[in-house]
Amino acid sequence: MTAPVIGLTTYREQAQWGVWRQRADLLPAGYAGAVEAVGGVPVLLPPVGTPEAAAGVVGRLDALILSGGADVDPARYDAEPHPRTAGWRDDRDAWELALLDAADGRALPVLGICRGMQVMAVHAGGVLDQHTPDLVGHDQHSPGGDEFGTVPVTTVAGSRVGGLVGDSLDVHCHHHQSIASAPGFIASAHAADGTTEAMELPGTRFCLAVQWHPETLADVGLLAGLVTAARELAVRR
Repeated sequence: MTAPVIGLTTYREQAQWGVWRQRADLLPAGYAGAVEAVGGVPVLLPPVGTPEAAAGVVGRLDALILSGGADVDPARYDAEPHPRTAGWRDDRDAWELALLDAADGRALPVLGICRGMQVMAVHAGGVLDQHTPDLVGHDQHSPGGDEFGTVPVTTVAGSRVGGLVGDSLDVHCHHHQSIASAPGFIASAHAADGTTEAMELPGTRFCLAVQWHPETLADVGLLAGLVTAARELAVRR
């Protein structure tokens, strides 16, 4: 059977390589490598200035991953920016929200990673806590710079996330924001400080998100589950 095609959203940043220094569409290679390792074919989806194109793109995918990145614009959930909320990307917000609209219309399997979980919550009509250290009193979820925090999480019994990764695990986190609400989703993993670290839609569709970065870990249960769901969708088409 043909390997399923998995779309991954990307950054658009100033970058440097070789003799070049210019705006580039990019994504850490760990994302694509993790998808390939579990039998998927990764396809990068840079921000497109015409969000209505999302339906055509999603129609060519077997699953979608919303990748990590910058904060979501607080205006998207009717909030004023916290002093630590900065650097949002309007083009990426608009594109990823449009991709989620299209994915919902086709019941496409979706996995949100870090920022991706926050985008999915906002898309559902939810609200973000804009600076998690204000709530939990520590920086363990995002120690700073390019360092990941190692966070023990416990999954909810009977959840899809729990079935894919087990009852508990240590994860790599790099998020200073978190989910306050996400209508329609249920929390499926928590950190010891109470932070929601995973959420999922109830029912048979694979639609879940995590605050951690599974592409950085040897445990690829979440990505393997996504690819399995993508294969099943391709068979039904």
